[in-house]
Order: sequence, then structure tokens, then C-alpha cells
Amino acid sequence: MNLLNSDDFWQFACTLYAKPGQQHTLLALQNQQGKNVNLCLFLLYLDSLKLSIKYEQLSVLIDSVNELDTQALKPLRATRKYLKANQHTINDYAKIREELLSAELKLEKQQQQILIDTANKFTFLEAVKPNNIQQYVKAT
Repeated sequence: MNLLNSDDFWQFACTLYAKPGQQHTLLALQNQQGKNVNLCLFLLYLDSLKLSIKYEQLSVLIDSVNELDTQALKPLRATRKYLKANQHTINDYAKIREELLSAELKLEKQQQQILIDTANKFTFLEAVKPNNIQQYVKAT
């Protein structure tokens, strides 16, 4: 069994996120539909490997990242948004923003590791043209 590699996933995610339009699309899924960007990236990563997941596996992946998302990432994003809106009254705003972004990036990488660790317990189906992301976007 070939285990998924967190460094390969990180590189895939960074490359995809940097492509024109991808950041906007992924953030729209996050902000308008409440979807997890790292999970979206992971599902696209699985697509690139021609691996398909079952709905039950998707549910396990969602559950695996939910706590970190709820308890750490969402509050951190809300803090950054608040500070940005009030930056004119905050001393050292640029430095604080930079440090918050650094912390958020480290948490994002941790969340990706959780996805890898969880998925490495799965047995995947091989597929010529998997579309894992569509399954997630349609999920409530």
C-alpha cells in the first residue's frame, strides 16, 4: 500500500493555490459555503493521483479537521479580519498581521497532516477521472 505523503500534498496545495483564479474559487467555497480549503485541496490532490473516496470516507475526513478548524483556524481568521478593519488604531499592525499569518500557515500545514494521517488509514478506489471535490461541494 502506498501511503500518501504530507510533503507532496503540501507542494501540490501550494502550487494549485498559486494558480490564477484558484485562491478566489477556494476562498469563495470557504466563505460562502463553509467548506474547508485544505479539504478541498486534499480532494483535488486525490483526484490528481486518480484516487476516489467513498462518501463515508469523506465524512471521516470532514470530522478529522473540524475541531482544529472550529477551535483555532476560524477564530484566527476572525481576529485577522477584525484587526484589518481596525488597523488604523492598532500599533504595529503590519507586524501583528505578519505573525498571525505565519501562525495560520503553520496551523494549515498541521491540518493537512491530519488529513494525510486520516486518509492513510483508508483503502482508495482507483478511478480514471475521479471527482472527489464535487462530492464534497454537494455535501451539506
